[in-house]
Order: sequence, then C-alpha cells, then structure tokens
Amino acid sequence: MQLGSSKIISGAKYVYLIVFFALLSGVFYPVITHTVWDPVIIGTLILFLGLIGTILLFKAGTSEKNRKVLLVAGLAITAVALFLVYVAIGRV
Repeated sequence: MQLGSSKIISGAKYVYLIVFFALLSGVFYPVITHTVWDPVIIGTLILFLGLIGTILLFKAGTSEKNRKVLLVAGLAITAVALFLVYVAIGRV
C-alpha cells in the first residue's frame, strides 16, 4: 500500500507544477481573448527550464560528489532560461 501512495503523491507533485506554471504563464488570456496559445506554451517551457536549473543548483548544495559540475550546469541552465525570458518579451 505504501508504494502505491508514494507514486500518487509523486504524480500529484508534477501535476501541481504543470498547473501552477500554466497559470503563471497566463493560460486564461488566450481563452478570454481568443488569441494563439504559443506564448503560454513557450512561457511554461521557459519556467520548466528555470526549474531544472534551480534543481541542479539545489543538488549542488546538497551533494558531495559532482558539486562543481552541478553548480556550473545549474547556473548555465538558469542563465539560458533568463535569456529566453528576455527574448520572449522582446528585449533582446
């Protein structure tokens, strides 16, 4: 019974993140204005990219092995996500 409940909780975490990022990206705006969904999809993917970078930064802080690799990869992915945010809003 314990194994099944942990899979449900694990799945619920990811569903929660997807819904949260979609709402953060403005999922209701295309519904209300009848416009395209491309900015919402791109925004959600950029947020997930930033999440991956910050997870790697967290792993670098808690890991004994590969600390430098995780730190560099986390900072690089987070920087790419920030750059993509500026590209998405048209500042670059």
